[in-house]
Amino acid sequence: MSEVITYEVRDRKAYLTLNRPDRLNAITTEMAGRLRELVDRANEDPEVHVVVLQGAGRAFSAGYDLKQYAEQGDLTQSPVWDPIQDYQRMKRNTDDFFTLWRSLKPTVAKVRGYAVAGGSDIALSCDLVVMAEDARIGYMPARVWGCPTTAMWVYRLGAERAKRMLLTGDTIDGATAAAWGLVVQAVPEAELDDAVEALADRIAGVPVNQLVMQKLMINQAYDNMGLQGTQLIATLFDGITRHSPEGRWFQEFAARHGFPAAVRWRDSGRPIPDGGGPIPTAAELEEE
Repeated sequence: MSEVITYEVRDRKAYLTLNRPDRLNAITTEMAGRLRELVDRANEDPEVHVVVLQGAGRAFSAGYDLKQYAEQGDLTQSPVWDPIQDYQRMKRNTDDFFTLWRSLKPTVAKVRGYAVAGGSDIALSCDLVVMAEDARIGYMPARVWGCPTTAMWVYRLGAERAKRMLLTGDTIDGATAAAWGLVVQAVPEAELDDAVEALADRIAGVPVNQLVMQKLMINQAYDNMGLQGTQLIATLFDGITRHSPEGRWFQEFAARHGFPAAVRWRDSGRPIPDGGGPIPTAAELEEE
């Protein structure tokens, strides 16, 4: 079995590559745990000054693997829901993603294609994000069945634009993300590799102790603003969204008709019934 994330070091840079290209680098618990291990490995390597995180194939990451979690119900508990059991599991994933933010050494995300849903959680956990201008970023599960557990939208965008994204579940392209200050830079897709290399090389020329002190100082400001407390409530809310009547409706929809159909309904603007309700029939799906 191939590695879900590959690891390579060149020229004081560690390259971590999400490696499920056939699934658009969809996230599993295994991938989240492996991410933590490799970030730790880069931090322990005296040859590494900066970490570059990228995705194999045509996307950074399209989020959690909905075939596993929505169709098969892997994250959905029985009607008697244990919120602390759910919190423990999702908090572990959140902490795994956030090793990128807590990493002593700087982390740079290279985003082409998509960084959406849980994939946006991973990208926005990096210190710096560089996107292709035509790449898409957003958190579509804000419409139903999700809350971004890393909570980085508000810290990067401010309240109004974070609400604009999370009250709609819309995605934006890389050019817009850069203009809004969500990411540091957006370039044409053909120039993405070179742009990330130039930025990583510039960082790699700084002594590690300098990098660590500057990063810790900036991160401390976010901690002083309550970042950890916000993540706690976001992770609890994520569990609630997946076990609310509407969340259970969405998961049952995906189990019956497949997650592509469930996602099409979610993102189409068609009603998601408050309090749940009957699952649409195959005939109703054909009316889309």
